[in-house]
Amino acid sequence: MTDTRTALVTGAARGIGAATAQRLAADGYQVAVLDLREQDCAETVEAIRADGGSAIGLGADVGDADAAAAAVARVVDELGAPTILVNNAGILRDNLLFKMTEDDWDSVMSVHLRGAFLMTRQVQKHQVEAGWGRIVNLSSTSALGNRGQANYATAKAGIQGFTKTLALELGRYGITTNAVAPGFIGTDMIRQTAERMHLTYEQFVEAAAKEIPVGRIGHPDDIANAVSFFCSPAAGFVNGQVLYVAGGPKS
Repeated sequence: MTDTRTALVTGAARGIGAATAQRLAADGYQVAVLDLREQDCAETVEAIRADGGSAIGLGADVGDADAAAAAVARVVDELGAPTILVNNAGILRDNLLFKMTEDDWDSVMSVHLRGAFLMTRQVQKHQVEAGWGRIVNLSSTSALGNRGQANYATAKAGIQGFTKTLALELGRYGITTNAVAPGFIGTDMIRQTAERMHLTYEQFVEAAAKEIPVGRIGHPDDIANAVSFFCSPAAGFVNGQVLYVAGGPKS
């Protein structure tokens, strides 16, 4: 173990999570790359190590209390106590309300909300002990409401309330908590949404870009850059904020 700070990023096998893990490694942090299956983390871990960074991969269901505890314990053993946590893990189970099943609802809540709660509860004790910490939660513009996403929109709105409450509770310990709310970002999730709407990915992206003021969709690195700032020492007086990274104004 070294004196280098350790970051833990959930849902980091691909997309926004992978880009964030790689950006934090480039910022000089050791990174624990966590996803549902450890083998899925290998590509992200290898990319970080190829660039000279330090990383390990872990498999865990963030919605399982025992799995969350075991994952954080392993990070402590192999990299040192994590003082940076990025709660990025998420899934989609989109459907209109009258078609949405209880499992669609419960699965989304388990990963997004229960997962963020369980992971944060495990990590915050190490942050309090260190007298310093950064928590960044991934919300979404869907928190403002989005057709066919009653479960996802509710979870992402809940993440914002969770963020603001943690900011009030943990700020006195040198821990800041903020949220990043991505807009339309080119990821596998977007491909799933395009399929649900019976569109090709290219058609979906082209239509979306026309509605975004900057004239393009977002990329995972756009979100990773915002997370990087919130994790930095320079962001020590920014706490309880929700930053919409969407190519235009959202509120």
